[in-house]
Amino acid sequence: MKKLLPLLTILLLSLNAIAGSFSDITMPDLKAAIAAKKVTLLDVNGPVSYGNGHIPGAIDFTAHRADLAKVLPSDKASLVVAYCSNEHCGAYAMAAEAARKLGYTNVQHFKPGIAGWKEAGETTEK
Repeated sequence: MKKLLPLLTILLLSLNAIAGSFSDITMPDLKAAIAAKKVTLLDVNGPVSYGNGHIPGAIDFTAHRADLAKVLPSDKASLVVAYCSNEHCGAYAMAAEAARKLGYTNVQHFKPGIAGWKEAGETTEK
């Protein structure tokens, strides 16, 4: 247990550092990008949450982690937005970093997450 705690601390600090390196997209900008079909959304909430409702058009990151390159657009400058459950969640960084490692240069974070989307009265897809 004593060896596990420092490892977990390092992991959490690493995720926080990665998470801070992605800019946030606002609700109006995200809605405009969705309407213009100029965004690929990555939902990192897991299959149960995804099945219960996600932002329309979003990809279940958990289900496509291994073949992410196949579901992302070929244009590496395309807008890719990752989100998780709410503004306090940092899990989105896994998907954002995975997209960045594949060469995507316009990766952003929707900070309110699915909770903020629903609170704003936006529809979800199941």
